[in-house]
Amino acid sequence: MSTIPAYRKVYAEIKQMIKDGYYKTGIYLPTETELGQKFETSRTTIRRAISLLAAEGYISVMQGRGTEVRDISATQKLNCVTSFTETLLQKGYKVSTQGISVERIKADEHIAEKLKINPSDYIYHIERVQCADGNPIAIMENFLCTKLIPNFEDNHRTFLSLYSVLEKQYGIKIDDAYQTLSATSASFTKSQILLVPVGSPLLVSKRVTYSNGAPLDYSILHIIADRYSYSVYLSGR
Repeated sequence: MSTIPAYRKVYAEIKQMIKDGYYKTGIYLPTETELGQKFETSRTTIRRAISLLAAEGYISVMQGRGTEVRDISATQKLNCVTSFTETLLQKGYKVSTQGISVERIKADEHIAEKLKINPSDYIYHIERVQCADGNPIAIMENFLCTKLIPNFEDNHRTFLSLYSVLEKQYGIKIDDAYQTLSATSASFTKSQILLVPVGSPLLVSKRVTYSNGAPLDYSILHIIADRYSYSVYLSGR
């Protein structure tokens, strides 16, 4: 006998229909009564499923108008250097940071190799959880060379966009970046932080950002895979 609640089944089916494009961005879902008939269940069950979908950002319940399907994926172009936060803001999300840690630590061999510095040189290690419309979407780690941003830990215990701080407050020019993408599944710890089931697919973005030809920042992002995407412009052979 199945132990999955009815509202969870309806939630999962509607969520998949949104992902598959059956319910497209910008349209309104059928009414609770119509969905109840479609899924052969009560309006209470439909209402609980809708609430869960709204909490995850898949839909918006518009009082007096209906339930609108939202654009759940933010697409970042890889033919220019833009940040994760900038992409979310450009897509119209309300971006916030949920928890942040800024530490001055000694670089291990792996980080030193990425930043082209000596092992045990001091770096800034920044960890934060970035949210879109109040929902966690990514765990972000940055490792930065301290010589270009002195006293960063004293002046920036909280911020929204790291690139913006580097450019506007430190006058740093970001030239280019080398980025790799891969996939992984959410561990127990990451699932608790991102509020997704254990084993959920995550995008892993690793990037070295350069200023004046030298490495400035090495970042590692773990992003909820079904809420973010990357696009690449290709030309010629």
